[in-house]
Amino acid sequence: MEIKHHTTGDDGIFYIDEQGERLGDMRYMLVNNTEMDIYHTEVDAAYEGKSLGKQLIEAGINYARQKHFKIIPSCTFAKSVLTGNDQFKDVLA
Repeated sequence: MEIKHHTTGDDGIFYIDEQGERLGDMRYMLVNNTEMDIYHTEVDAAYEGKSLGKQLIEAGINYARQKHFKIIPSCTFAKSVLTGNDQFKDVLA
C-alpha cells in the first residue's frame, strides 16, 4: 500500500493506492497561506479497522508540518484523531 498526494489549486487529496485500486482518501483545502481544512476522510468498507484512515490523517499532518500549516479538522474523523493526541497539538488551528 502506498499513500499518494495530489493537489489542484487550493484543493488536495491524500489517498491509498494498491495496484490501481483506491482504498481510501483524505481531502483538504487550503483556507489561506497558513491553514488547511481537512474536510473529508473515507476508507473503503472492506478495509475499515485497519488504521488506513489514521495513516491518511498522519500523512496530512506531516505535510502540514513541512509547509508550516495549521490544521482545521472539520471532518469528524480527523477531529477525533487530532484532538485525541497531544503529539498533534502543534498543528491544530
